[in-house]
Amino acid sequence: MVAAGIARSEGFALHALTIDYNQRHAVELQAAAQIATALGAVRHVVLPLDLRRFGGSALTDDIAVPKQGVGEGIPVTYVPARNTIFLSVALGWAEALGARDIFIGINALDYSGYPDCRPDFLHAFEAMANLATKAGVEGDRFTIHAPLLQMSKADIAREADRLDLDAGQSWSCYDPTPDGRHCGLCDSCRLRSKGFQEAGLSDPTRYAAAPGS
Repeated sequence: MVAAGIARSEGFALHALTIDYNQRHAVELQAAAQIATALGAVRHVVLPLDLRRFGGSALTDDIAVPKQGVGEGIPVTYVPARNTIFLSVALGWAEALGARDIFIGINALDYSGYPDCRPDFLHAFEAMANLATKAGVEGDRFTIHAPLLQMSKADIAREADRLDLDAGQSWSCYDPTPDGRHCGLCDSCRLRSKGFQEAGLSDPTRYAAAPGS
């Protein structure tokens, strides 16, 4: 949401892409649709790509989502090659559209240790994109924008506030409750709550349990 809000503020027309990868937290698909409408996206494509067929993650397999707090190392919520897959799909659509700017909301500071949220990954993918496409080899180069890359979660919360975005529309939780609340205990909920607290902003999120409890 915030990455798209920044893109809009910089004058880009938005073409929003959501991957329905049969993720545990499929409620985020509803949030994505609501946000795309609120931001005035020209088009919002929801693309089915069932990564449960591969498994290997607590988000796509019968593996419990950790609730004990943010730890060290790469957690089991890591989905194998997820951002590489998502950016590759976005690259294909961008080339078909004639668009050369791709925005992604990855963050390298307050994150859960995922290797595909690092600057090195971003730079490598951009180089690959310009080697792997007709547009790239003909000199019509792609730029991968990650405006949240070096922001803390508090910075991101402040940026949403600055852009007058409704943070309550956004979704973070990896293991939502049946009644549609954030669990409050997974890594993503803890980092989200921490961000609002450190930013000094009201957290509009409905948690089933107080984050950090």
